Amino acid sequence: MNVERLRTAFPALAARGKAPPPAYLDSACMSLVPEPVLRAMQEYYTEYPGCAGRSVHRFAEEVGRRFEEAREEFARFFGRRDPAGVVFLRNATEAINLVARGLTWRRGDRVLVTDREHNSNLVVWQRLARERGIRLEFLRLSEDGGFDFDDYETALSHGVRLVSLFHTSNLDGRTLPLREIAERAHAHGARVLADGCQAAPHLAIDLDRLGVDAYAVSAHKMVGPNGVGALLADRAWLEEIAPLSVGGETVEWTTLESHALRPPPYRFEAGLQNYAGVLGAAAALRFLRGVGLEAIAEHQRALNERVTTALGNESRLHVLGPPAPRERPSIFAFTLDGVEPHDAALYLDEGHGVLVRSGMHCVHSFYRERGLTGNVRASFYLYNDRSDADRLIAGLRELLELVPARGPSGTSVATASRPARAAPGRRRAAGSAAAAARSARPRRRAGRGRAGSAAGSG
Repeated sequence: MNVERLRTAFPALAARGKAPPPAYLDSACMSLVPEPVLRAMQEYYTEYPGCAGRSVHRFAEEVGRRFEEAREEFARFFGRRDPAGVVFLRNATEAINLVARGLTWRRGDRVLVTDREHNSNLVVWQRLARERGIRLEFLRLSEDGGFDFDDYETALSHGVRLVSLFHTSNLDGRTLPLREIAERAHAHGARVLADGCQAAPHLAIDLDRLGVDAYAVSAHKMVGPNGVGALLADRAWLEEIAPLSVGGETVEWTTLESHALRPPPYRFEAGLQNYAGVLGAAAALRFLRGVGLEAIAEHQRALNERVTTALGNESRLHVLGPPAPRERPSIFAFTLDGVEPHDAALYLDEGHGVLVRSGMHCVHSFYRERGLTGNVRASFYLYNDRSDADRLIAGLRELLELVPARGPSGTSVATASRPARAAPGRRRAAGSAAAAARSARPRRRAGRGRAGSAAGSG
């Protein structure tokens, strides 16, 4: 994989003046967008800016054709034989909500999730537990990335209706054995909904082989635009799900008293669609296919191994998740003894031009249960190179030299990130990483955007 050539396709990585381009290590939150995707979006507005399915003129006919070709592109990319099972939505959060809100629930129906789910795959089930009386149950995962099938079988034996869980974790990068999870769920009569946001950008996904009933993805994680996602589901199951919204393009006909819904997927795509975004997302899939998912995955593993090995002797740095980087190839998540996560992220940005994410990564339940304020997460993708990894290594080593430890070496993860006396998200100037950062570069206003708090994209 020619990373140097690939990087030229991403405008955000272009050098500006004398400053080097940023080492962007936050792709698990949002990936950068290449020129082919930007061109596909612009082409819609400049060449055929029409409304699909509403008019018969050339603009409308062209965008309608390309919109359905994009649906076929998604089906091919994710190994679904039937394009009618591809529903375009705003993001994976909306896809999960569509399934959760659209099914008819009976009081006492059981939904099984893991104890490390993104808020998008937790909050909606909590609300349904209160509103409709479903029973939300949790499968606890080991700290080192293992999946306990004995515990899983025990949970399924209680009569679970739906298993809803991540494919790859945005918290620590582990990937679950989804095919066997689905097979065992189906043997007990349960359906499986998978959050594929962190897996889809890096792994070759064959949903028909994996056997999951529904798979939710967001284009902004996989070099596509914001505001586009998809639910890839079995069409027969989609017939059982009610739309979140209805109106334009969702109905076959209406009278003043009645209406008839169109078949899936159209009944779920109400109103004028984000045509430019969907066409850009399809271009993103073609871009990734051209690079090769296996090559991307191996490239990420190499970068993660480089960072993990280089920092392996830093006793104040504690990695979350599986110890082996090959088991968490896209994510290097860690805590630092004596350094608050947001301070570390600010220092890396302002002192070394390394952009990472800090905070609770939309998995607040994991951190609150352990009394943590969060951690730092570096995430790798196809456009990162060795210099990005080396800048991260150098920045962390320098930071640990500048900031004295507040606790003993070898402190556990649960102790390493405990909050300081100041409220979470606030900076302590004296003796902090933020103070060290000021000596490297003028410091921006702390707390911008509540980094890593309740807001965010995982």
